[in-house]
Amino acid sequence: MFDALIKKILSARVYDVATESPVHLAPFLSKRLGRPVFFKREDLQPVYSFKCRGAYNKMVSIPKEILAKGVIAASAGNHAQGVALGAQKLKIPAIIVMPTTTPAIKVRSVKARGAQVVLHGDSFDEAFEKSQELVTEYGYTYLHPFDDAEVIAGQGTVAVELLRQLMRPIDAVFIPVGGGGLAAGMAAYIKYVRPEIKVIAVEPEDAACLAAAMNAKSRVVLPQVGLFADGVAVKQIGKNTFEVLKDACDEVITVTTDEICAAVKDVFDDVRSVNEPAGALAVAGLKKYAEREGAGDALVAVLSGANVNFDRIRHVAERAEVGEKREAILAVTIPERPGAFKAFCEQIGNRNITEFNYRFADRDQAHIFVGVTTDPTTDDRARLVDKLSEADLPVVDMTDNELAKLHIRHMVGGRSPEAGSELVFRFEFPERPGALLKFLNRIGSRWNISAFHYRNHGAAYGRVLVSMQAELAEQVELVSYFDDIGYTYFDETENPAVSLFMRG
Repeated sequence: MFDALIKKILSARVYDVATESPVHLAPFLSKRLGRPVFFKREDLQPVYSFKCRGAYNKMVSIPKEILAKGVIAASAGNHAQGVALGAQKLKIPAIIVMPTTTPAIKVRSVKARGAQVVLHGDSFDEAFEKSQELVTEYGYTYLHPFDDAEVIAGQGTVAVELLRQLMRPIDAVFIPVGGGGLAAGMAAYIKYVRPEIKVIAVEPEDAACLAAAMNAKSRVVLPQVGLFADGVAVKQIGKNTFEVLKDACDEVITVTTDEICAAVKDVFDDVRSVNEPAGALAVAGLKKYAEREGAGDALVAVLSGANVNFDRIRHVAERAEVGEKREAILAVTIPERPGAFKAFCEQIGNRNITEFNYRFADRDQAHIFVGVTTDPTTDDRARLVDKLSEADLPVVDMTDNELAKLHIRHMVGGRSPEAGSELVFRFEFPERPGALLKFLNRIGSRWNISAFHYRNHGAAYGRVLVSMQAELAEQVELVSYFDDIGYTYFDETENPAVSLFMRG
């Protein structure tokens, strides 16, 4: 079925720029999951990602006279660095069009390889359009990040190495999926050589384009994608990659942001490497599979990249314990009377409190926003919730509430007495100097802002909570206005975190 692709993989030229990455045992994770766990270390490539393989293999397949005119790519991340390295090796011009939101560290890395960087637009789509204009104007060759046979073949060399390096029974190999280039190349080779090995794709829940395509039995375009694991934030699986994966992929596992953060921590604990969210994605899927299936043969996860902004590590660390089910985020209501706070503390017992915010509600009660360590092996979170409820302390479990974790935990503060006229929204917008002011200008001054929270997470997109006052007759118009602005947003007005901590 994959004969032509296998020939391309076996003849792929990648080692002018790539190294044969090692396979490392993950001792702590192996012990915890009760079976051998191995990491294929593509985060150790010269550009800290597997992307140099496919980009270079594509370049050397292009006739020299065409290649001499130069290559161009649109990318905000690892593909850009892979193209720049390959072009440097071949001594040809390389132009990388990057969104203006691209972190400075990635821009510097691409320039350091000798490539010309063109910053354009707020999104990949805008950068891509600009790259196509330059192709038309100057005759550059466009290098697709994943949906190209030579690129797929280059990425497939990861599987060739893996099966040669790990000569033992393997139950499953877990591969991160964005556009599908790495997964398609590896899946084709694994199923050709060792068809008994399960190939399992892993995607974020909020960017699961392969899972959607598998369910529909055809490629679909997601209306929007989450931005946390930006390396795999793709709205549609590639045409060529899906042709392979629909037959060679055994299962698609989706994971949450918190589970990805926990996987980043697991990788660090075992091999002392800080992977980017997309780089640790496969580990998050591996853990879910192992918890479901129990003991068995070896499991392998591909660590696909370590190009993470340093300031983003703060957000990852903040969410890792929740993802590992070692922290519960709770909203507890206690009566405003002497001894009530002590009674609450007695119910918490000897558990370690990781965070504590207290807010007076009225003369009769107060709300507490609290983080508590839990033990995932004993279902301690559920027992704690039951214990508080039995003590007549109303509790709402906020552990899976995105608004609470992104914003409320940092702003348990002033409460609005005008709840009936207040709408609460959570926005995502491209992050760059001046972006916050631009966002406020887009909102305008027609409606009064009654609460606002913004926190930079070191990502390409900013996240804002904004509460706006509007009379009932104007509320439909306000929502329609936000639709026209074009930023991704979520209406959080009925979120329990809002009623507990933002309203009187």
